[in-house]
Amino acid sequence: MLALERVNTAPEAFRADPVTQDEAAAMFRAALNLFGKWELTDEQAATLLDMPVRSFRRWKAEGPGRISRDGRARLSNLMGIHKGLRIIFAEPQRGYAWIRTGNSAFAGASALDVMLGGELTDIMRVRRYLDAERGGW
Repeated sequence: MLALERVNTAPEAFRADPVTQDEAAAMFRAALNLFGKWELTDEQAATLLDMPVRSFRRWKAEGPGRISRDGRARLSNLMGIHKGLRIIFAEPQRGYAWIRTGNSAFAGASALDVMLGGELTDIMRVRRYLDAERGGW
């Protein structure tokens, strides 16, 4: 005789795999290209990555060192911002220019102004806005 077995249908809690150092190094290289498209100074780029300008310049020339958890989160969110802009704008140049354009969603400040607040949450605020605009999840 067959017996019924209880099937667990409760969803398991989502836990993202941590970003590896190799993945973070790849994101750092991509971010350098992105910073060039956004026409950022080394000082601005260092602020976004929350690191001393001197260290940023060394990493830019020689490759990144060990990237902290916070640094990986910053890089991940910057890549998300780039992706969102590429989805929203058919012309990449418009997306690159948007970063510096005043926006009523940020009380007239630009996305770059918001991100240069220096906190991870400032970068996340811009990413959340773009995700909402593009109908992100």
